[in-house]
This record gives sequence, structure tokens and C-alpha cells, in this order.
Amino acid sequence: MNITIDDNSGFCFGVIHAIQTAEDYLKSHNSLYCLGDIVHNNEEVNRLTSIGLRVISFEQFEQLHDTTVLIRAHGEPPRTYQIAEQNHSQLIDATCPVVLKLQQRIRNFHLSNENKDTQILIFGKKGHAEVIGLMGQAGNDVQVISSFEEIDKIDYTRPAILYSQTTQSLEQYYQLIDLIQKRYEEAGNGQMFEYADTICRKVANRAKEIAEFAQKHDTILFVSGEKSSNGLYLFDICQKNNPHSHLISNAQQIETLDLRGSQSIGICGATSTPMWLMEECAKKAASIC
Repeated sequence: MNITIDDNSGFCFGVIHAIQTAEDYLKSHNSLYCLGDIVHNNEEVNRLTSIGLRVISFEQFEQLHDTTVLIRAHGEPPRTYQIAEQNHSQLIDATCPVVLKLQQRIRNFHLSNENKDTQILIFGKKGHAEVIGLMGQAGNDVQVISSFEEIDKIDYTRPAILYSQTTQSLEQYYQLIDLIQKRYEEAGNGQMFEYADTICRKVANRAKEIAEFAQKHDTILFVSGEKSSNGLYLFDICQKNNPHSHLISNAQQIETLDLRGSQSIGICGATSTPMWLMEECAKKAASIC
């Protein structure tokens, strides 16, 4: 039995930085508040909780005073920083540099006087932490487009600029761009639409890498948290390239799978999946097979 862990899977830079920041702080402090799950993976959150990380909701954050709170890689809207200042709380900002750059870009566009009538569109998942942070940069005067069907909400008599959540599918983003551009051209306003390619290439490249990896093995064990949108997206690619792909969130779930007849098992995961968890799954698979 050959069991291989995908070298390209595991945390992206932004998540690595956020977790390292939390771990460094906890080396000299008993606890640290984190606004929301530091990563969309319960196993990793549980590990960090065991060493003092305390995940809090936004409502809990509003009630805190004179304390320290970690901002995770997804980023936060300006209101979060204002509340921290009012409550004399210190923020440790671990916003991913790619997300931070996009926030600044949207904020600058929103503040520009010449763009007052331009609609700001964001291709992303409604309610996602990163999207909430991006919307806040424009005073929430933003339309979030989560599916191709939602382009009917756009006013094609007004200019529009489209951005994307950094972890969205590059292929779907350009399909969306083509659809919106066509609608503007049909309305005789083809010059009114512009877009910015704001998808993280490190994340975008994972799709091709995962597809190639899935094709090389008899069976794929894709390790991901249930709340990871990136994980669901990449797992879908695994399934399309290898029908013998299984989505699991921990090593124990491998016991429920029938791996008989598999000579080669590939283990991979999302940008929110820790390498230690994939290694744990590899050991479990080896003990069963």
C-alpha cells in the first residue's frame, strides 16, 4: 500500500501567519481572545484552544474592555477597529496581506469622489468573514454576487466595478466577468464595466495541483473542516478527477471507509487544513490497510 500526502496541501501563508502569531503570544500569556474561528478547521481550533486561545463572537467582542484580541487572516471591517479603540482593547492584526491589500483597494475606490455613482460588486460567499470585512471598506454599500443568477440585481444603466473574495474560483470569476460584460454590452453600456483580478494565486493554483494529484491515486482522502468553503471547492475538483474521493474531517472517520483494493491512497486538504492532521490521517490509513 502506497500512501502519499500532497506537498502542496496545507495552510496558505495567511493562515500560517495568523496561527504563528497566536502561538507566539501564548508562549508568554495564559490566554488570547480571537474574533471568530482562527481557521475553518475544528481540529486545529481545538488544538489552539487547548493552549489558551479563546474564540469569541462579535457580540462578545463588543462587551470586552482593556484586553487583547487577535484579528484572524480573514480581516475585519473598520467598525471592529473603532470598537476596540472605544473599549481600550489592543488588537493583534493578523489579516492576510493579500486580503489587506484588497481592503485598501476597495476603501480607496469608495472614497474617490469621481466614483460616487459606481456600483461596487464583490464575487464571494454571503456572510463569509472576509466578505464582511470587504463590505465594510465601502460602508456596506456593496452588492455581493454569490452566483451567476444574481447578476440580474445589477443596474446596467450605471457604472460598476467587480472585485472577488480572494479565495474564490478563478475559473468561475472569469465566467462571471464575461456574463456581466455581455449584459452591459447588450444595454449599450459596454464601457461602464470594469473588474479587478483580486484572487490569491496561491489559492487559485491549488485547483490545478489538486486535480493532478487526484488523478495519480486509486483513492483520495480529502481532509477539511465542514465550514471551509475552500475545502468544499477543492473537494469538488477531487471528485471530478477521481470518483473514489472521500471528504473527512478527522482520522477516526477513515474507519468507516472501505479502502480495500486501493494500491495507492492520496491524502490532501484545503488551505485551512493543518499538515499535522493530514499526517495523522496517513498513519490511520496505514494502520487499517
